[in-house]
This record gives sequence, C-alpha cells and structure tokens, in this order.
Amino acid sequence: MATRHQVRQSVISLLYAFELNSQNNVFVDEILDEKKIRNEQKKFTLNLYHGILDNLNNIDETLNSFLNDNQITALGHIERAILRLGAYELLFTDTPSAIVINEAIELAKELANDNSPKFINGVLDALIKAKK
Repeated sequence: MATRHQVRQSVISLLYAFELNSQNNVFVDEILDEKKIRNEQKKFTLNLYHGILDNLNNIDETLNSFLNDNQITALGHIERAILRLGAYELLFTDTPSAIVINEAIELAKELANDNSPKFINGVLDALIKAKK
C-alpha cells in the first residue's frame, strides 16, 4: 500500500504530465499503475489532482501574490507542481499545515534543484501566515 508521501509524489507526476500534455489524460492511469497507487490511495490521489485542476486559477492567483517579481508560470514545472499541491492542501483541505510544509520540502529535496526546498518553504509559510 502506498504511503501518503508516495501519493503526493504521484500527484506531482500527474501535474507535470498534465502541463506537458493537457489534451490527453491517458497518462493518469499509467502513472498510478506504475507507482502502484490503488484503492483508497488512488481515490486520495485523484481527489488532490482534480481538486488542484478545478481550482487552478485561484491557486495560481494566490501563489502569484507571494512570489514577488515572479509569476507561477515562470517557475520550473516541478516547483510549480509542488507549490500548487501545497497551496491546494493549505487552502482546501484539513491537512495540518505542518504536514503540508514538511511534505512539500521533502518533495522539493527529492525532485527539484538544491534551492527549491527553501524557496517552497518560504512561499507556503507566507501563505499560512496570510491565511491566519
């Protein structure tokens, strides 16, 4: 059974694939099968993924307000996906903010460049503070 961390890795993969080929959703089942995401974890993964896509404009507008001179579209695909997942969980789920931040940092350490964990932490931390 996949862990929640593996589920979040899968969501990042789905978001990345979506950006590269948004016309074709065939990749969804392929990615989930490859990562052995099944049953309840598959449901959780798809809820996160579709929740992000359904709220993408709102998430991006919110993130843009914390990116100073940048826009979310100027970031790398992986950093953008991690920030979108983190922002979605902070804004639309009951997941504790400490878990969201920790997961985002771990995903950045695993998947992005060396500067990304600190950057992602800063953006999501600012979002948490503004939300209070």
